[in-house]
Amino acid sequence: MIDREQIADDWATRGFSCDLWIDPPGQSWENFTHATDELVIVLEGEMEFEVEGKVHHPPPGEELFIPAGAVHSARNIGSTTARWLYGYGG
Repeated sequence: MIDREQIADDWATRGFSCDLWIDPPGQSWENFTHATDELVIVLEGEMEFEVEGKVHHPPPGEELFIPAGAVHSARNIGSTTARWLYGYGG
């Protein structure tokens, strides 16, 4: 079981926010950039993240770092709703 509160506390000590995102099957967010670093952790479902052309399929609970300015996409490639945490560094 992934402890969302523990992740939020850890990220806060590292200067990151922590919010929940929910995507239905097939949802895709393409070619985003942010002025700050971003962290993501999949809680459930099957997500694909593409960062600067490199594709990642992090299993639930594995943290993925997306550096500031990196072109990235997030895709729910599974057949169920995906829930994932994201946070921006300040």
